[in-house]
Amino acid sequence: MNGRVVGSAGAWLEADAQACALNDTVQAAIAEVLAAEREAREAIGQARLEVNAIDESARAAARRVAERTERRARAVADAFARELSAQLAAFDAQATQLDIARPLTGEETAALQRAVCALARNLIGTRP
Repeated sequence: MNGRVVGSAGAWLEADAQACALNDTVQAAIAEVLAAEREAREAIGQARLEVNAIDESARAAARRVAERTERRARAVADAFARELSAQLAAFDAQATQLDIARPLTGEETAALQRAVCALARNLIGTRP
């Protein structure tokens, strides 16, 4: 099969079967390379979309963890503040009860007198 084909310089050349087969092989290889390049570009685009989705998902998860941590820390601080307030209120109530003057009982008065006598004896160095 002899015919004419376009050469590399753009001029028409006589072709033979071997040249046509080689030309077809080259054209097929070029088409294969272009198809592979197109597929690679599409794969890169798809990978970028997946990376962006993974990135956004990770950022959303990090925000959820940060929010949950903030809520828990706030809950602990609030519980501590409530417990502290309750303890302070109990101390204030005890202090108020201690501030109330009441007369000593006879037994308390006798115990106080014994303690004062013992202290005085120790201070002046006398024995009972």
